[in-house]
Amino acid sequence: MTQSGMTWRFPRMFWTGNAAELCERAAYYGTFIALRTYLIRVVGLNDVEAGVVAGPLFSGPIYLVPFFTGAISDRMGFRPSLLLAFALLTAGYGMLGMFSTIAPVLIGLWLIVLGGAFVKPVISGTVSKSSNEANRARAFSIFYMVVNIGSFTGKTIVAPMRIQLGVETVPWFSAAASLLALFVVALVYFPDRDGAKTHVATFRETLQGMWEAMSNLRFLALILITAGFWAIQGQLYASMPDYVLRMAGETYKPEWYANINPLVVVIFVVMITQAIKDWTPAKAITVAMVMIPLSSLAMASSAWFGGMVNVFGLQVHPITLMMVIGIAIQGLAECFLSPKWLEFASKQAPVGKEGTFLGFAHMNVFFAWVFGFTFSGFLLRKYCPEPTTLEPAIQAQHTAALAGQGPMPEAYAQAHYLWYAYAGVGVISLLALIVFRIVTRKLDEGKDPTEA
Repeated sequence: MTQSGMTWRFPRMFWTGNAAELCERAAYYGTFIALRTYLIRVVGLNDVEAGVVAGPLFSGPIYLVPFFTGAISDRMGFRPSLLLAFALLTAGYGMLGMFSTIAPVLIGLWLIVLGGAFVKPVISGTVSKSSNEANRARAFSIFYMVVNIGSFTGKTIVAPMRIQLGVETVPWFSAAASLLALFVVALVYFPDRDGAKTHVATFRETLQGMWEAMSNLRFLALILITAGFWAIQGQLYASMPDYVLRMAGETYKPEWYANINPLVVVIFVVMITQAIKDWTPAKAITVAMVMIPLSSLAMASSAWFGGMVNVFGLQVHPITLMMVIGIAIQGLAECFLSPKWLEFASKQAPVGKEGTFLGFAHMNVFFAWVFGFTFSGFLLRKYCPEPTTLEPAIQAQHTAALAGQGPMPEAYAQAHYLWYAYAGVGVISLLALIVFRIVTRKLDEGKDPTEA
């Protein structure tokens, strides 16, 4: 950039990179919100198997693999990396659309993991190199806005697709969005030759940094504690979609419910960040950890209603009402946690190692996705099973109940216990955080620390 002052003007590669990012996020979240349902209905997995595939084998690695692809994209250059990334993504989503057996589906999912692992560092690098010190904050604010727009758009589009055409069509939307991004990059993304010269850690350096960070017991404890927060947040994709479809019906749109979260964050994050600017990170994060189990309790409370709920003259299903409220609480909790998280994490690092540790601060999401999706599979199987796994008579009763023609089968009488289980995860995480603060404060007595 040649401008030295604040500006909204950025080079073409900035806007091209953001357009590609919007497509990639729309593709990812469009399929991710429907992934468990797809794995069960199209591939034929059961609840537990679908949880393992969607969590440890897919969404978990998405937060791990990018640590290792940065060095490769640095050597390849930004443009070849993005071309490869969107080719992999198009092929991966296409395989989900074409095949219905587990082997090619797993290959498709891993192509998506690899493609996304190249997109993340390249687009972030593009934003950084397209801005200067004066407008870098503005450049990244645009980038994060684009990420949320992409997420919102993808989930909004796939809901009517799933209802009208079937969940098996959803990956084709993601493949089309990825192919569009591939064309955009091929036709108009031409970064400067020096655009990829910044040093990125090698594979060996990444492993060394990860070992150094994860072997620090204080830092690892904090990562695992806050993973409880994100495990509950992750139920927007793990448990909520199938729970809504099985308890309310096929015409309901869990994809749209999930959009409440980014909407609340966009509306309130600046306001809340300003209001708590003088709080210690520990205080802000503790508030978030208090709120997150309340969101699960709100979702569970839909079972307390006897029928449809009148909201401003509209008849609303109690699951719709309480899902929206619970997800809104999650969004508000995120507004307290996210702005303060990296600051809090940095204070657990040894002096001079803050950068290394912060590079792995989001490993909490990796652990959250691995645990949350796996746990949700067992909970759904026990309390809110896939109807096709039940006896034909029970399936018929379930279908009639969704049509308002009788009570739900006994197999679903305790479906809301699923959310009690996650409320318990939240309470355990909160108590662990309180213990963590007490123990670390005692360990730091006599030193010259900043409060954790």
